[in-house]
Amino acid sequence: MKKIALLLIAATLTANTYAQIFIAKTCEISFFSPTPIENITAINKTTKPMLNTATGDLQMKLGMTAFVFEKPLMQEHFNENYVESEKFPYAFFKGKINEKIDYTEDGKYKVTVTGKMTIHGVEKDKTVDGLLTVDMNKISISSTFQLDFTEYGVVIPALYTGVIPNVTEVKVNATLEPFKKN
Repeated sequence: MKKIALLLIAATLTANTYAQIFIAKTCEISFFSPTPIENITAINKTTKPMLNTATGDLQMKLGMTAFVFEKPLMQEHFNENYVESEKFPYAFFKGKINEKIDYTEDGKYKVTVTGKMTIHGVEKDKTVDGLLTVDMNKISISSTFQLDFTEYGVVIPALYTGVIPNVTEVKVNATLEPFKKN
């Protein structure tokens, strides 16, 4: 009985050494839309993605009002007229890394993440390509992908139809570290 208990404790300790929750120490999510009048760029630096290395689950919750624009009027229009951040304050992504990664080995891994993205209260299946880097117990993730806001019920006002594109380029760059309870 003692041997079984010791084996269970050893297995748990070994699993906890390699299977951890990682949370972003730094994260930058940006989007870019070129227009004939002026380019639209916004950056969100408050998001804290979480990764469970045992399961490959990746989750993000983005505060829509945390996107900072070059011009305050753009930020106001984005929040009031497009994403309606008072009504829909957050966007979410819950997905899973499709590839098997050995998080104990430093290296760069091309990955795809498949999951559910929710923006403006609309949930859609989404798969994105990315690069995951393991380096000395830190994990960096980066991805660039296209996002069509109209698929999520975001309406571009008639005045700007044909001027502001429906599709924007989104970039995600984050460095995650093991989560430590205080």
